[in-house]
Amino acid sequence: MERVCANGNKSAARPARKMNMSTISIIGSGGMAAAIGGLAAKAGHSVEVMSRDAAKARALAEQVGAGATTGRFGAAPAGDIVILAVPYSAVLDVVKQYGEELAGKLLVDITNPVAPDYTSFVTPADSFGAQEIAKAAPANAEVVKAFNTLFSHVLAAGPIEGHPLDVFIAGDDTQAKARVSAFIETLGLRPMDTGPLLMARTLEHVCLLSLSLMAHSVKHTNFSIGVSLLG
Repeated sequence: MERVCANGNKSAARPARKMNMSTISIIGSGGMAAAIGGLAAKAGHSVEVMSRDAAKARALAEQVGAGATTGRFGAAPAGDIVILAVPYSAVLDVVKQYGEELAGKLLVDITNPVAPDYTSFVTPADSFGAQEIAKAAPANAEVVKAFNTLFSHVLAAGPIEGHPLDVFIAGDDTQAKARVSAFIETLGLRPMDTGPLLMARTLEHVCLLSLSLMAHSVKHTNFSIGVSLLG
């Protein structure tokens, strides 16, 4: 989402897992790319930005700072973790254009296949966005859903009063989810594993929930949806 979903409930943060700082490749140059790239650079990761618009990629790399670089769109990403930070309307074409350059990569799907009416989806009735991406990706690429329930400006702001935002994730490969969880924790955020990739369908519905809350009750986007642990 180009805005973030959190409830601001207070809960104790878990100790961060250890993760070697690594190169994170981000395909895209919009608000979510800027938010994730900024947090990743601040955390000490090397950031590579790739976009169809090379000028926008260079501008975002400069904005991210910390030595962020740009890569040629369609070429093999430098990072093993690749953030798909483009709209769902473009992501399948992007994944197909990269093709085997994404082989063996861990693809983080942050997209929401929401229709223009904000009440339905553009995916087939028997499918969901993350599944369509997995179909388009090389067979040995791993897809993990993450970040899609957050508005970009809330994500960019980071923890609220010292309490981390919750990042819901879903994926079929346990090791891939562990790597994404460790990356999320380095950003000062709290990963919440929701189960297999099938749960990405539910996470995409959470986007609709956020948009409905924004329209009917909250009336703004300065919130996020998260978990409050009691006791």
